[in-house]
Parts: sequence; structure tokens; C-alpha cells
Amino acid sequence: MGIQIIVCIKSIIANGLNGQVVRSSDSRELNPYDRPVLEVALRIREELGGTITALSMGPEPCAFTLNEAMAMGVDRGVLLCDPALAGADTLATSNALAAAIKKLAPFDLVLFGTRAADSDTGQVGPQTAVLLDLPLVTGAHSVEPKDDGLIVERSADGFLECFEVCFPAGLTILSSANQPRDVGLLGIQLAFEERDVKNWNLADLDLSADRVGEAGSATNVLALSRMESVRKCEFLSGSAVEQVDALINRLSASGMI
Repeated sequence: MGIQIIVCIKSIIANGLNGQVVRSSDSRELNPYDRPVLEVALRIREELGGTITALSMGPEPCAFTLNEAMAMGVDRGVLLCDPALAGADTLATSNALAAAIKKLAPFDLVLFGTRAADSDTGQVGPQTAVLLDLPLVTGAHSVEPKDDGLIVERSADGFLECFEVCFPAGLTILSSANQPRDVGLLGIQLAFEERDVKNWNLADLDLSADRVGEAGSATNVLALSRMESVRKCEFLSGSAVEQVDALINRLSASGMI
């Protein structure tokens, strides 16, 4: 039977906040931090067998992202799509994902990216794991199958940590964990012609409307804007000693030392 893996992925707006946002399949792309996660899932399946389900939440154009995941080799895609889910913060998103994962049970492993390129909170993976009562290792950069579990490595505070993980479990995967494979023409054909994306609405999740979307959100985004970083380079003149003194004076005046 092999291992049953669920990979939570996100569809983000291409080019961020550049100009007016048009919510179509052409304006959305797979979160780049989720590609290495899909690669981890594919490599585990190659060793242990089983199936991979890609799970995402968003409007109908987000289905294109799931097709891309299936083109890489994922077996099936599930899109949580309902107007009631709109405006969700990380908590409401985690509520919806956890409900969907329970509906997809039984499962052995749930994988997440460490962050999303648009919101960059890194909260959905840990929050969803807590709701599912799953043991979680965050920031994994090495995942190796072993017997009925995994050997997982991560770096934290200058230390290399090694965990022996038993199923069921959850992981968040660093974007530097691997180099995702290229998508071949056969994979694209299979994804768009032979593999379907299932759409689930709020009724399918058996959740009340006050736990999802804006109603279930503890926070609200008031505004989004692109940060502009302005830097300039100055050269210090004089002898080496004079340059050091000038640098120390500048750092001290700025409060950096």
C-alpha cells in the first residue's frame, strides 16, 4: 500500500503587487517555497511507494497550481473553494486545511513549505499540525525514509538536530532542501487530460462559517504595499587607522554599536 502523503501548497499572485491584480489562472503561480516540498514527497514515494495528494485553498483559478503539482507527479489534487473561505488569515486557513486533511484520512505524512512568498508568515504549517495533534519538525533540510518512519535533520541556532520521526507526522521543508525536478511534457499531458482536481466547499469540510474566512480570522490585513529599499555606498578616505575611526564613529552615531 505504501505511504499516504498530503502536501499543502499555495497559489500566489504572480509579480506580487505590480499594478492591478487580475485573479485568473494566468496571474497565479505555485508558491516557489512549495516546490522543494513536492520534491521531498516524490522522493519518499519513490522509496516507499504510496500516493501523494496536493491540497490547496483559494478561488477556482488556484486549480492551475494543483495541475502543476500533478504534472510533477502528484497523484491527485484537492482545492478548497468556497466564498465563505475568502479573507482567511493563517488561523482560519489552518482550520480549513485541518478539516480537509481529516477528510482525506488515513494519512501518514503531512508536508508544508516553511513560508509563502506573498504573506511570509510561516504559521500555517505549525498551526495546522497543532489542530491535527501531529508531531511536527520545522525547517527540515534532510528527510530520509527509515523502517516505519523518517530520519529528519534541521539546523537551529548553530546546531544540527536529528530526529527520528514515526508516522503519522508533519514536516515543514526548507526551500534549500533540494532541487525540484523539471516538469516533462508527459507529466503536463497527464495532469491536464487524465488527472482531475476535486473541489470541496464548506459543506464538504463539515465546518461552521464562523471558523473560516473573515469570520474565523483573528487578524485582518489592512493594507499591502511594496517596500522600496534605498541604499548608497560611501568610501572612507584616509589611512587604515583613520578609516577605522571614521567607521566606528558612524556606527556609534547610528546606534549600531
